[in-house]
Amino acid sequence: MTWIRNTVPGIVFVLMISLVAAWAGSIFPLIGGAVFGLLSGFLINNITGKPKYTYKGILFSSKKVLQWAVIGLGFSLSLSQVWNTGVESFYIMAVTLLAAIAASYGFGKLLSIPDRLNVLIGVGTGICGGSAIAAVSPVIKANEVEVAYSVSTIFLFNVAAVILFPLLGHWLGLSDKAFGLLAGTAINDTSSVVTAGYIYSQAAGDYATVVKLARTTMIIPVTFLLSALVGMKAKREEHGQQNVHYSITPIFPWFIVWFLAASLFNTLGLFGEGTIHYAGMIAKFMIVMALTAIGLSADFRKMIKTGFRPIVLGFIVWIAVILTSVILLWASGQL
Repeated sequence: MTWIRNTVPGIVFVLMISLVAAWAGSIFPLIGGAVFGLLSGFLINNITGKPKYTYKGILFSSKKVLQWAVIGLGFSLSLSQVWNTGVESFYIMAVTLLAAIAASYGFGKLLSIPDRLNVLIGVGTGICGGSAIAAVSPVIKANEVEVAYSVSTIFLFNVAAVILFPLLGHWLGLSDKAFGLLAGTAINDTSSVVTAGYIYSQAAGDYATVVKLARTTMIIPVTFLLSALVGMKAKREEHGQQNVHYSITPIFPWFIVWFLAASLFNTLGLFGEGTIHYAGMIAKFMIVMALTAIGLSADFRKMIKTGFRPIVLGFIVWIAVILTSVILLWASGQL
């Protein structure tokens, strides 16, 4: 009962804004309801402010509703599509992740940015934005200020990606598959990947979603690696405890498992065309809700307070990832 009282008002608040955004998106499909939701939420939060009673519901919408949306998208995909997409995109995901880490480390040193902030911006850009930052921050013992710096920096480029990537794709003349691959490997956060993909086309959105979910699983090896490095450093410096214990279970993206389950059910033919159609419609509206909630969570003043250098680093790393992805697309003949 307490959860309902504390969370539902915020969900309803997000829902009302999202309905208007979805309506606007139906009138201007090139922009799309998700972009309208994102911008509406951002303007409301930074001009009039959001009611205090909506905070928990907005947080819930930005996290859980997005995960449900991804699961809903699985209803329209088969496991063969998921597997083939993951295999086809793996080499680009791996190389762009290495490019993000290398650029973050190298330019971070040049800009005199603390190591932990370097790591957060690097994995946030290279893997999956806020989710990767949330997963890695306890491993490297990042403080709240460093997490806020990295999240706000990543968010800035997520917003830019939703608006600019579809335009870039059309300018480059990318096919639906090529754009899905570019969006899935070069845009930071899942919500922005899904949104940009479906703005471009249905096929591009489907492909980008699967690529991004495959890329999200890179959290696991990267987190294990960082945990091992932190443990070795602790031993080497002989400060306090000799072993650093870390569990992957709390941060594992379990919604991917449910996404795969939905795809399996579809592969087995358990869903009719009507179910698939309506599940897709609901999932896309949930994306609008998630983006609206993200906009309502963005505080422009806090983003300004993060300073100039982390934003510069985030931009450099983002450009490095985009260029790497475009070059690999060109080398593979898809551009």
